[in-house]
Amino acid sequence: MCCPSATLAVWSSAWLHGAAASDNALDALLAWGEAHEVVAADRASADTFDLPVTGGFPAQPAQLLGALRRLGATDARLVLPVPGDVRGLGGGGAFTDAALRAGEAVVFAGLGHGIVPRAIAEGLVRWTVYPMVAETVPEYVGLAEAEHGLTDAIRDSAGALKALDVASERPGVRAELSARLRSRPAPDWPPGTPGRALRVLQRAEEVGAILALAHADEPGGALSASAATRRADALRPLADAVRTARCAAVNEAVRVFAEQANRS
Repeated sequence: MCCPSATLAVWSSAWLHGAAASDNALDALLAWGEAHEVVAADRASADTFDLPVTGGFPAQPAQLLGALRRLGATDARLVLPVPGDVRGLGGGGAFTDAALRAGEAVVFAGLGHGIVPRAIAEGLVRWTVYPMVAETVPEYVGLAEAEHGLTDAIRDSAGALKALDVASERPGVRAELSARLRSRPAPDWPPGTPGRALRVLQRAEEVGAILALAHADEPGGALSASAATRRADALRPLADAVRTARCAAVNEAVRVFAEQANRS
């Protein structure tokens, strides 16, 4: 569920705080591709993380995990940027551009770096480490707040779509939704991942699948360009709520693993 960056954020945190084995963390990435490689976007980042620069022979994810431990990383955060909302990326630059293209990134604000995945071939994911242009203060959205926001957005969007007469259910939509959910990768999560975070993430995935169907080639009832625009406007708050819920769920899991380690 969610995305490769979510898997890296949660599993790296679990491993860094002693709640998971490195082999399990590396195996979890395989849900997103049969092979993974790691490079740095610039020479300074390459030196800091002891990684090859883009264009050189890539490193393996195990080397990235080792660098994160050596550098004292503790604050992985999932960011799901879209045009007009690049909060958490620390300004512009190559990192922001790459994160926007991917629609996701893992931010290690304490290290001043972010990591962006990109599928570069069938079954091959490349992770690139970028420097952040400016420091960023992590935005905290509580899990309860995100869950309530998602519930409110579902209700408001349903009302708006009904008023616009663009929410008619087309034949077979339930089967399409089930097929879309089944087609999504289903990565494992570390033991100790908070159950409520997983429930919120699951709900966000289900709503996200509904949004994807609403934006498909046959947007039930949206017969004109103006109707399609109104539909998109009605769905935008729901899409924002889904992104917020996904980030809140993943970042809560990261927080819990860090907190457990601090108590032990």
